Amino acid sequence: MVLALPLLMWLGYKESQNEPIQPQAVVVLGGSTKRLERERFTASFARQHPNLPIWISGGSPPRYTQKVFAKAGIDPKRLHLDYEAVDTVTNFTTLVDRLQARGIKSVYLVTSDYHMRRACVIGEIVLGSRGIDFKPVPVPSKQSSEPVEKSIRDGVRALVWVATGYTGADDQNKQSIDR
Repeated sequence: MVLALPLLMWLGYKESQNEPIQPQAVVVLGGSTKRLERERFTASFARQHPNLPIWISGGSPPRYTQKVFAKAGIDPKRLHLDYEAVDTVTNFTTLVDRLQARGIKSVYLVTSDYHMRRACVIGEIVLGSRGIDFKPVPVPSKQSSEPVEKSIRDGVRALVWVATGYTGADDQNKQSIDR
């Protein structure tokens, strides 16, 4: 119940916010396959939003990611590649303070459609804790949605991070607990 109270307070606060803010950046959660689906999708999406910086957390090796964006004609100065994250929760926790420091209040959140429910749960908690709103942009796939248990588990981990700064990730061996 103690963890539920902050979540309920946050949801009430979010409901009271009526005016959506135009996204000021694109945030991409890494973890795509060898076909670089998320990167390719984002490169195409970025052409439609030419003034937005692109933050990519994890995913494909930098040279492959940079090549996809270069081929799409995206200015490399727009790319911010971050490889600190070891799982979905840390995709958010490693970027949120940098986004906030740049005055970013709203982002497009790009990840695979099967992963979006969990990303939204974590995003509401982690990004929301810093006053950052997001608009989900799912990358189409043929995979079924992840089990709801993953969303619940990582939602709890995100709440613990907001309260304590601890993500529950195993930084020792960099093994992901959710991929």
